[in-house]
Amino acid sequence: MEPIIQTERLSHIYSAGTPFEHGALVDVDFTAYRGEYLGIIGHTGSGKSTLIQHLNGLLKPTSGKVLFEGNDIWETKERTRQIRFQVGLVFQYPEYQLFEETVYKDIAFGPGNMGLDPAEIDRRVRQAAQFVGLKEETLAQSPFELSGGQKRRVAIAGVIAMEPSVLILDEPTAGLDPVGVESILGNIHDYHVAKNATIIIVSHSMEEMARTVDRIVVVNDGKIPFSGSPREVFAHGDQLEQMGLGVPAMTRVFHRLKSMGVDIDPSVYTIEQARDAVLAALKRKGGQ
Repeated sequence: MEPIIQTERLSHIYSAGTPFEHGALVDVDFTAYRGEYLGIIGHTGSGKSTLIQHLNGLLKPTSGKVLFEGNDIWETKERTRQIRFQVGLVFQYPEYQLFEETVYKDIAFGPGNMGLDPAEIDRRVRQAAQFVGLKEETLAQSPFELSGGQKRRVAIAGVIAMEPSVLILDEPTAGLDPVGVESILGNIHDYHVAKNATIIIVSHSMEEMARTVDRIVVVNDGKIPFSGSPREVFAHGDQLEQMGLGVPAMTRVFHRLKSMGVDIDPSVYTIEQARDAVLAALKRKGGQ
């Protein structure tokens, strides 16, 4: 797989030289690959938000490098500016950042800053609205008349309209009901497939990570202790518990069954895998 964005020995110190000095990141080597669907997990204060803000140049490293397609994003001011269009970042509760008088203008704000012509801006606005499930008539409304879930769609569409190669979302489903969670994750998946974009999602939900991403990066105390597929990461259940994270509920159930002597595969983290594991265990029992 081809790396699209990387960090090399990335460190960030807040309030350097003061009594409040804090090393949020320490010599972090991170890689996201082109077209990958990547999850980042970590407890509050672990450094994950600081990490993602470096990936599109919102924060400048205290030391180390951030590379996009192999080149330092801080090479020139112009390159740093361009990276912010190519690496889109959606903050947690992005609906609080809406400010324009219509939904259309809010979605068009980013593409407008890119210097695109009106026809291209219009195409991007309408396509982004479709990706997030906004109806045509919604574009003429004030964003402040919409429900919370619709506002979040508008905010995500505003970043998608810049057509970033890398889309980073910080807790995109926070505060949503189960229907809203599934809908937003479906919208993000649609963008991922249609544009072959690299998706990076930060989440506290282990179930969400288990069902959604190809690979998980664990951030703890400003470092990355390990990463891998969901199956590989959730195999470190004890370590994750010590970090205040844990594993999906389904994984806990199957580990408990295994500890009770049930002949069953404990490396389960989705409902589908649970079904297959139970059927396999029943088949083995029936064959005895």
